[in-house]
Amino acid sequence: MRLAGLALALASLAAGEHLKRLDTSLTIITNNDLQGSNSPYADSAVILTDPVSRDASRGVCSRLNEKLWQPVKSKRVKRASSSLYFADYLKYTGAATSSSKFWISNSDAVDTIGRVTKGPSSAQYQALCTNTAPYSNQSFQDTNEKWHISLDVNNQTLTGFRDRLSFRFLGIRYAPQPQRFGYPTLFKGSGESVSALEYGSQCFQWGSGSEDCLFLNIWTPYLPNPNKKTNKKTLRPVAFWIHGGAFIGGTANDATFDGANMASRGDMVVVAINYRVSALGFLALNDGVTNGNYGLADQITALEWVRQHIHHFGGDPDRITIFGQSAGAASVRALIASPKSVGKFSNAIMLSNLGGIHYGTTYSRYYTIEEQVAVAANQLLEATGCSNAASQVECLRQVPASTLSTFTDVRFLVVDGTYLTSRELPLDKGKRYPVNLMMGITRDDGAPFVSYPQTTNRTEYLASVDLPNVPLKLFPQPNTGNGTRDVFWGTSRIATDGIFRCADQATAFAGLSNNRFDKVYYYEFDRTYQPGGWPELDLCNAPRSAKFPHGDPSKDYLRCHSGELYYVFGNLHRQGLPMRDDGDLPFEQFVTDSFVSFIRTGDPNPDEAYLRAKGYTETLKQLKISGTWKPSVKGRYSLRVFDYPKSRMEPFRDIQQCEALGLGLGYYM
Repeated sequence: MRLAGLALALASLAAGEHLKRLDTSLTIITNNDLQGSNSPYADSAVILTDPVSRDASRGVCSRLNEKLWQPVKSKRVKRASSSLYFADYLKYTGAATSSSKFWISNSDAVDTIGRVTKGPSSAQYQALCTNTAPYSNQSFQDTNEKWHISLDVNNQTLTGFRDRLSFRFLGIRYAPQPQRFGYPTLFKGSGESVSALEYGSQCFQWGSGSEDCLFLNIWTPYLPNPNKKTNKKTLRPVAFWIHGGAFIGGTANDATFDGANMASRGDMVVVAINYRVSALGFLALNDGVTNGNYGLADQITALEWVRQHIHHFGGDPDRITIFGQSAGAASVRALIASPKSVGKFSNAIMLSNLGGIHYGTTYSRYYTIEEQVAVAANQLLEATGCSNAASQVECLRQVPASTLSTFTDVRFLVVDGTYLTSRELPLDKGKRYPVNLMMGITRDDGAPFVSYPQTTNRTEYLASVDLPNVPLKLFPQPNTGNGTRDVFWGTSRIATDGIFRCADQATAFAGLSNNRFDKVYYYEFDRTYQPGGWPELDLCNAPRSAKFPHGDPSKDYLRCHSGELYYVFGNLHRQGLPMRDDGDLPFEQFVTDSFVSFIRTGDPNPDEAYLRAKGYTETLKQLKISGTWKPSVKGRYSLRVFDYPKSRMEPFRDIQQCEALGLGLGYYM
């Protein structure tokens, strides 16, 4: 019996621990400079517990398959201050005081300035355990049982795991599979144990995926003790990410926006969600029932799940920032407008929202159901043989999902009367939106949205890509001797203004002029790092040379759509990408910290005391060089230009050009 009991205990240990049995909070702390395993601080991670006795501290670490941490001592005997890098931050947050002590190896205790003493065994000190879990990267994550941790959430036991930076809970169901062309409901568990070690299925797109796809991923550095009432002051801000993909593709599982670095560096909780896309997410019919916006409803349902349960993962439900890029930004805009999401978030970030003319129009101006049927649904109905069916929707429910997902013209948000009740985000005079807003674009955001020219005739080319033939003097093109390149370069500015810049600047202008927003933090990226695989346009990459084999960002290149994402999430090293010059890393740190600051406080100017406490010296330098990011307010409209070696403030750009396109600052007035 004793041997059987020992075997059972060992099996339980190998399978990881339940946080309730551990009876402590856990906080992963590391000096995260965004260099991952290449960092000189790569082995600095620790796990902080609640106050426990000396013997209990050993037990907690052991049950985590770790040991009590041993600081690297300085030359002074009994002093370890050189490696107690996190003490200032713990004091900054109130998690420690100058008199706090921590259990470390050899039955020692260490205080916040690194003095090592022999503490009485009965003393209740926080313990510092090692964290030897490996880093994950774009193609690898170690889900070995020794890193597992389990939580009771939503009447389920979820088992996730940790890596060097965060606790990772992946593929969490937030809604049961809805009926096709039906609206989601919140998922409620039934006491089962569920793995949260792997991503859930992506929603059907381009012929692959699953209709059972309403899952979300969570990255957090902090798990509260479930046996104690959580002090709300210890809960972290929450970033709620909505992926892009033109409402026809994309997934929360994309490694480009893995949330671990943002969660670790920003001491916050990051959530990324799946939602239905293409016809399966947005089809509307003229039957009074099939009203579309299922993907938007998914987002609101996920937001409600997060509000109800994120405290189990250390997140504050009253400090949620929704943010998204491209169609994700259009989703954020729609969520601000939706009566169904009022009060569910406090901050919003729109990265490269589309609007205005050409391809961008319908992302910010919504069809009626009748218009969407005429433009898109009728073609799908005819192609599937469902036009004359007694019930069109029942007919479509029999069509393979792989077939429906290829109808990529069925992707529109619509005025359904429930989730969206207006043709666009109301920006006329009215009640202030209860959110802080940050928004912006990349300098040449529109370049990938027009095909590369086959002619040097500008007029002919503009007609072929359905852009207006605006005066050349307003949109000059370079004269490098490469005619098609020059025409494309000049036209990319028209596309950027027409699809991104003008409508977004007009949004800020109208929202401020009509007191819908108190202030708007507007930006443009003049430095980017283009993700691989899209748009496969070499002009979006910094020019290469013998001195700069990976590209020279100081040279001119198109700062294209999606080129800010690696910086925002701090994932250049995680993606295995090289630093092109000495500026990529400090610029990445500054950008990540600016976005993190807005998520934490509603202000993208990082608190200098916070930066000093975290040891973020490069961002401190950039903040001193670049100065304060001043928001646009009524009567004063400016933007932050993200660049290196110096970011700067400028007035809104291309005012005259936007007027020529019919998209002036008064467009939404």
